[in-house]
Amino acid sequence: MTTSRARFSDRLTSRRGAWISLGIVLIVFTALFGLFSRIDAPSANEAAPADSESSRVSALLDKFPDADEQSVLVVASRADATILTDSDIEALKEVARVLGAHTGLASSGPSISDDGEAAVIVTPITVGADNAETATVIKDLRGSIAGLAPDGIILQVTGGPAFGADITSAFDGADFTLLLVTIIIVALLLIITYRSPILWLLPLTVVAFADQLAGKVTGAVGAWLDLQFDAGIISVLVFGAGTNYALLLISRYREELAVNEDHRQALSAAWRKTVPAIVASNITVVLAMLTLALAVIPGTRGLGVSSAVGLLIALAAVLFALPPVLALCGRRVFWPFMPKPFTSMAGADTARDTIWHGIATRVMRRPVVGLVSGLALLAIMATGLFGTSIGLDQVEKFRVQSESAAGLEVLADHFPPGESQPIFIVADSTHADEVVAAVADVDGVLRAHPLGETDDGSLTKIMVTGEYAPGTAESLALVTELRTTAHGVPDADALVGGAIATDLDARAGNEQDLLLIAPLVLAVSFIVLLVLLRSVLAPVVLLLVNLVSAVAAIGAGAWLSRVLFDQPALDLQVPLLSFLFLVALGIDYTIFLVHRARAEAETLGTREGMVQAVTHTGAVITSAGIVLAAVFAALGVLPLVTLGQLGLIVGVGVVVDTLIVRTVVVPALFGLLGERIWWPRR
Repeated sequence: MTTSRARFSDRLTSRRGAWISLGIVLIVFTALFGLFSRIDAPSANEAAPADSESSRVSALLDKFPDADEQSVLVVASRADATILTDSDIEALKEVARVLGAHTGLASSGPSISDDGEAAVIVTPITVGADNAETATVIKDLRGSIAGLAPDGIILQVTGGPAFGADITSAFDGADFTLLLVTIIIVALLLIITYRSPILWLLPLTVVAFADQLAGKVTGAVGAWLDLQFDAGIISVLVFGAGTNYALLLISRYREELAVNEDHRQALSAAWRKTVPAIVASNITVVLAMLTLALAVIPGTRGLGVSSAVGLLIALAAVLFALPPVLALCGRRVFWPFMPKPFTSMAGADTARDTIWHGIATRVMRRPVVGLVSGLALLAIMATGLFGTSIGLDQVEKFRVQSESAAGLEVLADHFPPGESQPIFIVADSTHADEVVAAVADVDGVLRAHPLGETDDGSLTKIMVTGEYAPGTAESLALVTELRTTAHGVPDADALVGGAIATDLDARAGNEQDLLLIAPLVLAVSFIVLLVLLRSVLAPVVLLLVNLVSAVAAIGAGAWLSRVLFDQPALDLQVPLLSFLFLVALGIDYTIFLVHRARAEAETLGTREGMVQAVTHTGAVITSAGIVLAAVFAALGVLPLVTLGQLGLIVGVGVVVDTLIVRTVVVPALFGLLGERIWWPRR
């Protein structure tokens, strides 16, 4: 295996082989890019499991004659928060008439609130095939009434279709912004890391090409398999993981240049010595992401498969495209700090190694102090979990205020909060009246009435308006009570759905995914460590440390979200995705460190081997961790709170994992256990 790897690395970096390898890479990239460039991933974003009751109701509602019609609400209020005058109400009647003429469907209202300070017009619209088309419909509708508001009156278009349209509009140009911010962050950190005006361009260019190809390929995979996922997270993973792999390879290349006159031989040796750790790291994250294929939430399941594809592309780019580029550029790419053979490395590098050597030596000298201190910090961070709740309502999910969110707040202030999101029941038509009578008596129901039947008359749609604000515990409990009541009507086959029911089912689905996926991620990480280290005790110890670190990061991130950004809870998908990324990516740094420690231990012993491992990998692991944390932090530029929270938690976790866990806790454990860490091997 070692001989064949050496032959391949020699060919990959030889004078002729580098040109051939680079040519093959460019041909493959061009072919794949052209093949997949015209395929777009599905744009759906279903929150609840496909087999949930709310999803079944959504499918049944498509059978009704007015399936493509949904209502939006035009909320009117005075800017000075006073009572609407008679002239205001007359003007709003004209707004309703214009809305009806614009949509071709009759509008109802204005309905005046009990306090007289707000009014609402209900306007049916024909929604588009997706949120992008509906966004255009909402934009045109807002434009039609823009000049009709009386002096001092604020008109806000809200409701389910408007809210979805505003989310779509908020993402206009967001992917480009995320990509630009990510590139700038990576470029700045690579310049600081390499201290070279040239070197940083090479890994950044290779990873950027990998990201573009990954976007096309994952889009095609998503279309073929009908997957739903967030492309922004894929881009962050490709940039973060690809840059980490490049940092590890180039760091070892710099070491080899200091003991080898031929830069091609140095690069070949660096490739051989880092490939096991890089591949093991990639396999760990890829397998961890693939466990998401078992998730019941469509967006989570789609993210797993697409992320695995993107990470494999990042791996291929760093292992097969970056080495030929480095081989063609030669030693001068490190200018002005070019490592010279058979001499000490550049002064800055020696200074950095001395710092890491000093830290590792002090930890190894007093491992109990290091272990207790590190675990105490993690315990303090984990206390942030106390008081943390899960689930955000529609308004809270938006980082940037929108017209629909503002309209919902006005509506909730002056009307029963449940008016904005009614609950829908689909039942057998012969028993529809019994269902209406039963649910109307449920506490918290303001009214319930049938809206229409399917063309064959077999099913009836019933709208139920509750008195509780959507997303609150009371509204979720109301859905549960309505389901119990409706299911109890004999032979009605009633199903309860709507936005609030979808929220309830999404919460249950995300909890189910967390309980299933989290143990699988830990099992995958354990197996990879077991194979790589050929030890039983080391994987157990390292995985426990990683688990504690992940829990601590989630606690700290939840606390920071509440204190700094006034976000009362974590969004539904954040705990699972945070845990997945923290464990899988944290194992990356464990692999980088312990793989080097095992190699050094063969000649120096475990304790001194760990000291040397920290000395030689401390700088690169820290650089890789800071790059990855900063890249995830770039998710904060996107308008959804979900992605901002995910970026914050993973960013904090990676920094702590890099500076505390890999630098102090893991070396301290090796110092305490010594040679026993490799049990049952000697």
